[in-house]
Amino acid sequence: MPNPHDPAMLAKAETLVDALPYLQRYAGRTFVVKYGGHAMGDPELAQDFAEDIVLLKAVGINPVVVHGGGPQIGAMLKKVGVESQFVDGLRVTDRETAQVAEMVLSGAINKEIVGWIARAGGRAMGISGKDGKMVTARKVQRTKKDPDSLIEKVLDLGFVGEPETIDTTVIESISASGMIPVIAPIATGADGETYNVNADTMAGSIAAALGAARLFLLTDVHGVLDKQGELLTDLRPSDIARLQEDGTISGGMIPKLETCVHAVEAGCEAAVVLDGRVSHAMLLEIFTQEGAGTLIRTDPAAI
Repeated sequence: MPNPHDPAMLAKAETLVDALPYLQRYAGRTFVVKYGGHAMGDPELAQDFAEDIVLLKAVGINPVVVHGGGPQIGAMLKKVGVESQFVDGLRVTDRETAQVAEMVLSGAINKEIVGWIARAGGRAMGISGKDGKMVTARKVQRTKKDPDSLIEKVLDLGFVGEPETIDTTVIESISASGMIPVIAPIATGADGETYNVNADTMAGSIAAALGAARLFLLTDVHGVLDKQGELLTDLRPSDIARLQEDGTISGGMIPKLETCVHAVEAGCEAAVVLDGRVSHAMLLEIFTQEGAGTLIRTDPAAI
């Protein structure tokens, strides 16, 4: 028989009690989680992620998973002999590349995540932005200044899109049925073409459209770091602009934070940049006072 005076058991009970205010605050709310990076390729971390998502659903929170798959797409393109080019971190996507991307994202990766959630005791439904006309995309436009003439040139990235409209009906129906939506970042344009959408951008747009309590971007870094390498735990959009100007944030972190700012300014209560390589980092962020990543918000009360 378990000993009720065992310190380890008491610590577990205390953890649950500490989590109670957060459970009450988020009951019935929606969390959008962008899942990708190295955590996706690690079976142990994938299991932890699935357990976290199932736990959120079990305690009355509605998780919505949006996943990436850049490395897997790159590996498949290499296998079929198609070379990739990138502009500003976006893969130039011709029709053949778009077909491979859809096959990998909507097929292999999407169903693998659904399977992990099932093994953790949950029920998930894998879809893409094309299903039910959930996401209508517009073609991404990028320009680049010619260093000699200083003339801005329009770059054609092919079938790379960004969300133009979001219809949340399918997502809300899946969540209301007790299942967890798992969304591949593929969408249809008004022209009927299929577009590959950056997963961070897709997640941010969906979080804004749903008025989510949280957008989580699981990355391969601890969060936003200052120049001394210390974690910045709480930022406003004005802070992010200042940190970008002085070079504290740069490279791939800039578009992630732009996604967060767009989401919180368009209807999501707060966004979090979080290290997906840390086991159960999402639970630590949600259910503890200390948190585990960088919180971005416009409203000081959104904690």
